Amino acid sequence: MHSATAGLLFLALLVVALAAVHLPLGDYMYRVYSSEKHSRTERFVYRLIGADPATEQSWATYARSMLAFSAVSLVFLFLLQLVQGKLPLHLAEPATPMTAALAWNTAVSFVTNTNWQAYAGESTQGHLVQMAGLAVQNFVSAAVGMAVAIAFVRGFARRNTGELGNFWVDLVRGTLRILLPIAVIGAVVLMAGGVVQNFHLHDQVVTTLAGSPQTIPGGPVASQEVIKALGTNGGGFYNANSSHPFENPTTWTNWVEIFLLSVISFSLPRTFGRLVSNTKQGYAIAAVMSIIAAISLTVVVLLQLQHHGTVPTAIGAATEGVEQRFGVPDSAVYAGMTTLTSTGAVDSAHDSYTSLGGMVPLFNMLLGEVAPGGVGSGLYGMLILAVITVFVAGLMVGRTPEYLGKKIRPREIKLAASYFLITPLIVLFGTATALTLPGQRAAMANTGPHGLSEVLYAFTSAANNNGSAFAGLAADTVWYNTALGLAMLIGRFLPMILVLALAGSLARQGTTPASIGTLPTHKPQFVGLVVGVTIILVALTFLPALAVGPLAEGLH
Repeated sequence: MHSATAGLLFLALLVVALAAVHLPLGDYMYRVYSSEKHSRTERFVYRLIGADPATEQSWATYARSMLAFSAVSLVFLFLLQLVQGKLPLHLAEPATPMTAALAWNTAVSFVTNTNWQAYAGESTQGHLVQMAGLAVQNFVSAAVGMAVAIAFVRGFARRNTGELGNFWVDLVRGTLRILLPIAVIGAVVLMAGGVVQNFHLHDQVVTTLAGSPQTIPGGPVASQEVIKALGTNGGGFYNANSSHPFENPTTWTNWVEIFLLSVISFSLPRTFGRLVSNTKQGYAIAAVMSIIAAISLTVVVLLQLQHHGTVPTAIGAATEGVEQRFGVPDSAVYAGMTTLTSTGAVDSAHDSYTSLGGMVPLFNMLLGEVAPGGVGSGLYGMLILAVITVFVAGLMVGRTPEYLGKKIRPREIKLAASYFLITPLIVLFGTATALTLPGQRAAMANTGPHGLSEVLYAFTSAANNNGSAFAGLAADTVWYNTALGLAMLIGRFLPMILVLALAGSLARQGTTPASIGTLPTHKPQFVGLVVGVTIILVALTFLPALAVGPLAEGLH
């Protein structure tokens, strides 16, 4: 089958599958977060952590709970990595020494749902750290993002109250009722497809066809692989991530992983519609996400199949850095979806993409990863853009903007605008600082526009909690580990605080009745406005950086 035709079929099946689960999964998550009943296991967890599930929290208390949980998680994972040499299932001779700077960077990375890895997983981290540290954070960091999104939606749904729910209840339910059941089923599916699941360290030695011995590293891969995709985490058990045959053996497991990394985020708009008692609003948000995703995936596939940029395309497509098992179209779809979400997993080398093809994953992250975005973070990011859009529309007609019966007053728009401005400040300041320091410029494998793209990509990935990278940047230095760690922390938690503050402000309002001047926010006109505002705002913010990076390289 021609590669383009196979790629089209691959993408079409993905669209059909996501559409098929949108309603049932979205409705199920609505029931999870709106139910007043607690299971026996959940009640045990609440007693264990000292939480009262019957107590509602204000936005400030909700935020403090979220920050406290994340801080404890960060400290635990940091210390676990430093002492792993004294624990069971550790590597006798790690390839990369676990320094304090690297442990800090990795702990921040997994707690913030970024999963940036400045080391080779299979030759650095022992199995206990992989399971008790990294895999656990894959679950709970995703659950934190979903909890904040649900709290934000409650801000629109509730009237005249300062309460947004209970962080501990939302965290536990998201983990036990949503992520864990799907992950168990997904892990079995991946194991059936050939993903390994064992406790072998570096003790499996085989003889190759050339007659030389080779060590085969094993590990509990399938159980971590499924949640890295489902929770839009992205950290690979192996250095080659999802291009490694033990993590992603076949074309159909590649399809399963793409489905997993997008299924919750594409279903959450349905949950949003149910929670605000207006399913048409959920369909509108899902439509915005789908349009942006369709444009992005179409462009990146076409550029990789046809664009003759800096990568050799002697056989008709950009095949450098692409796994033969998957081919160019499927790899391009993976690159598009992993950056449209906040996953960051890779099955091909983004650094080897054509100049303009490599710009698409970068642009996806610069959009704020809202189509569909990370689990939870994509939904609240898109709703922030919807708030900004109704504000812009209100300016056009000269009236106070409204969204879902709530007025967007100066306080609300200041919070929404601050949310939008955080990422550009981190990305541009971090990139500029790195490029002004000679020692950090030396970490670039390339000079000129492509070298700038490597650094810009790194800070964009960190600030947006994505975790993928242009592989040419040698980022395992004290400076990059520290700087990128700070970018991840600020890029994750400051926006969350602003989202919760905005939710609290909205929840305290009553209902503003719709009038003849109210902008309908469930119709195609509004969908088009949100798409336009999203793309234009990002283009205006980052065009100068893109112009001297990937655009300059691609149009040279």
